Amino acid sequence: MIKGAYRDAARRAKSFRERKKKGKAHKDKPEVKRVTITYSDSQDWRLDGGVIKLKTHRGWVELHYRNHKQLHKYLYGGWRLASELRFKILGRKIVVYLSFTREFEVSYNPKNVVAVDVNENNVTVAVFKSNSLTDVYRVETSLGRIVIAYSERRKRITQGKSTKTREVKEKLKKLRERERKQDVLRKTAKLIGSLAIENRAVVVVGNINEKAKERMEEDANSKLRHRIHQWSVKKLIELLDEKPIHVVKISEKGTSSRDPFTGKRIKWFEPLVIRSAVKGLKRAKVVKVALRVAWVNGGVLERDVVGAVNIGLKYLNSDGSPVALGSTGTHEVWVKQVNPHRDATPLTELQVFTNTIKYR
Repeated sequence: MIKGAYRDAARRAKSFRERKKKGKAHKDKPEVKRVTITYSDSQDWRLDGGVIKLKTHRGWVELHYRNHKQLHKYLYGGWRLASELRFKILGRKIVVYLSFTREFEVSYNPKNVVAVDVNENNVTVAVFKSNSLTDVYRVETSLGRIVIAYSERRKRITQGKSTKTREVKEKLKKLRERERKQDVLRKTAKLIGSLAIENRAVVVVGNINEKAKERMEEDANSKLRHRIHQWSVKKLIELLDEKPIHVVKISEKGTSSRDPFTGKRIKWFEPLVIRSAVKGLKRAKVVKVALRVAWVNGGVLERDVVGAVNIGLKYLNSDGSPVALGSTGTHEVWVKQVNPHRDATPLTELQVFTNTIKYR
């Protein structure tokens, strides 16, 4: 426990110094608001038969934990427990944090790329084979709308009431925003991982770090700032890193404002909403897609697709000069609109690289 306390103190001090440099910490020294107990050596704890055993000054103490589907997945799925264990006491409950590691053998062709552009309500994926664009998937995550909806719910629950009252606390606990967002992100990461393994491709993701988010937040109003803060790019990258694929992060600068065929700057995009009927099990469902399109040289370019394609080209251009589509071929790609809860089965297909926009 003493070794764990040293490690925890070092982490807090490092974090405080970094925040102090960025101007986010306004006090002379860090304050500990939540106490976390750390066991940094696996000799001082063990996991055995549904019980966590901890070594203390009074001998070994047993903690019985509840069965958890995700824990079983890691315990019996080829993952190895890390040497560090952390836990904190919340009233009568003890929350334990376990870390798992796993070594993957990753095989890929550097000319095959799965480029990922994460947007507020969708994740657009461009697939390149042998330096040429072959498929584009638009995964409708609706994460931006989920954030807004839960923000309004919290506002209604806490309006004119203290968040410390028992009634308000119970209502806030019933909100499952985090679980719902993580479910969407896990299914999106599963789709991206399957495309990368199937095509033996490198996964290239736009690098949205803390500095990039801060720049976006500077001129944003309070609602947009909240949505940017809730943006789950980092979590999606963490989920991709857990899979047996090679993930590369590159700068997104200028990727949404350049024509992938000519390299010329796109001056503006216009909003366009398309509605189409999708057959379900019992009845047809109307799907509404909000697009931002630009007419360039007699053709149509969609902003999110342009971003994903340019991210892939930016990676491929480091060792050559490929183009999105062959110069002698037709400049058209059908974008498959995908629901993350239905794997890679396209709901509709949208043509975005021709002089008209149509569904099939």
